[in-house]
Amino acid sequence: MKFMKLGSKPDSFQTNGDNMRFVATELATDMVVNIGGVKFYLHKFPLLSKSARLQKLVGAANVESNDEIHIQDIPGGPAAFEVCAKFCYGMTVTLNAYDVVAARCAAEYLEMYETVEKGNLVYKIDVFLNSSIFRSWKDSIIVLQTTRSLLPWCEELKVVSPCLESIAAKASIDTSKVDWSYTYNRKKLPSENGSDIQWNGVRKAQMVPKDWWVEDLCELDIDSYKRVITTIKTKGTISNDIIGEALRAYAFRRLPGFSKGTIQGGDFNKYRSLVETILWLLPTEKGSVPCSFLIRLLKAAILLDCGEMGRRELTKRIGQQLGEAAVTDLLILASPGEATSFDVDFVKNLVEEFIMQEKLARADRDPPLELEFPEDRSPRYASDASKAMVAKLVDGYLAEIARDPNVPLSSFVVLAEMVSGFPRATHDGLYRAIDMYLKEHLGISKSERKKICRLMDCKKLSMDASMHAVQNERLPLRVVVQVLFFEQVRAAAAANGSATPNVPGSVRASLPGGSHGSSRSATTNTEEDWDSVPTAEKLKALKGELVTLRLTDRNAEKNQNNEPKTSAEKVTANRVKGLLMSKKVFSKLWSNKERQGDISSTDTSESPDSSNAEETRSTPSQSRRHSLS
Repeated sequence: MKFMKLGSKPDSFQTNGDNMRFVATELATDMVVNIGGVKFYLHKFPLLSKSARLQKLVGAANVESNDEIHIQDIPGGPAAFEVCAKFCYGMTVTLNAYDVVAARCAAEYLEMYETVEKGNLVYKIDVFLNSSIFRSWKDSIIVLQTTRSLLPWCEELKVVSPCLESIAAKASIDTSKVDWSYTYNRKKLPSENGSDIQWNGVRKAQMVPKDWWVEDLCELDIDSYKRVITTIKTKGTISNDIIGEALRAYAFRRLPGFSKGTIQGGDFNKYRSLVETILWLLPTEKGSVPCSFLIRLLKAAILLDCGEMGRRELTKRIGQQLGEAAVTDLLILASPGEATSFDVDFVKNLVEEFIMQEKLARADRDPPLELEFPEDRSPRYASDASKAMVAKLVDGYLAEIARDPNVPLSSFVVLAEMVSGFPRATHDGLYRAIDMYLKEHLGISKSERKKICRLMDCKKLSMDASMHAVQNERLPLRVVVQVLFFEQVRAAAAANGSATPNVPGSVRASLPGGSHGSSRSATTNTEEDWDSVPTAEKLKALKGELVTLRLTDRNAEKNQNNEPKTSAEKVTANRVKGLLMSKKVFSKLWSNKERQGDISSTDTSESPDSSNAEETRSTPSQSRRHSLS
């Protein structure tokens, strides 16, 4: 911090109580200056020789035969006047960034100009500001902070504008020219940690991060901050992502509870103004601000009842970037008084916005039918990628909220169905969410269990997920059997070298009703099929079948490496053996139900051909029901 020392005489100002100041001297004082209730006992000559305003006030006081001068509106109050009085006496005065502006405004009020006396206080402070304060990064920020309580004096004296220009110029300078101290605690570069050395052992020069200035500006009030960021933007050298990072850091510093998706106490009007200002300052370019920050900003805007236009624009931007978010970003705490721990409706709105944005983007990307060319399809692949990311995001979010016993099934199902048509490599994430929900909600009914299990496509479970599902006592027996069935179909497909084989008739016959692949079987089988839970004996048998399949795969691969000429035949033999073993298990599992008449005759009447035709014509929603039938 820079200091200015004025005068050479020792400080001889003394205090008598809180409301009295006087100069320790043998000469009797001949004037009293009352500044806001604080009385200064002074001598006329030193003060009148440097202050034109005091000359006028003393002249008016003599006419009225009153030796006491009252001054109520001097900027900076008694402290600033004391600095000016000491300067008039030639006493030592030390000024710094915290009090220099107040002293400058007080000197202006007292008219301590060069026309009154050469080398007066106004001139000396102006020289100090321009030659020292405005050249210092942190001093400029401190001075800008102090100007807020001294408006409009600072505006008229042109103190604010030089501060803004100084700060913006330094923030916009090439980082290789930054040679002053700054605050940077958010993240450290390797060079700053002392761990970044060159291959020959010579330590690299310390690198200055591009956002080195962000934290220091967080000390500013929102009005000053807005003016600084606006001035920085006009320079045109700072990238939008750095501006976005600055706004993010300011929000986290100034909004209590912002990191948790809420606002804790304080002055809501003040916080509303802060959030609305940040919304106004946000760069408009897509991707310039992290999606996680936008989500928290939207939650804060809703809690603080900010303007509808700003919230709508923010929601639109989140919809465009939702695939970039993480599960933790969506775990926004619900408002006080809500039954659930997290705000599920908030996430639903974001997913709805993403779907709408995708539809609009697809309409813009897809040309008319007569103008569409096969080679012009890359944007569609990008859309599928973003959908896959959002599907993965929602699956992870469902797994988290499923731990809350107060989350209703309807909220879980609606959110899952919103992304049901999105591409997924596997349904492992969705299975994990469903399993977690069943674990935490043991009292759900048979129809609710059926509804939640239909969200999952057993054909898209990995081998590890299938192993877990076969041992899962919380799943209905129908789902457990179906998981094993599709694992066997997959094994047969691999043995035959076909990606999408026809289901063997012998395997189809082992399914309940003879046509487990039919979409109609999902509606004709009884509710007891869904509500029944596999016994420990049945689970053990099914687990053994799945392990047999895995061992069969490994043995087949081993034989392929050792005996390449007969590998195909051995793989096929092992697959068929596994399928035949499973057929016995399937028959045993379902024989009791068939004898009791639980499986309707309409299921057994389905033929493989009609089933395949039904699958081909089924809609996506029917396909989901089909997969769980």
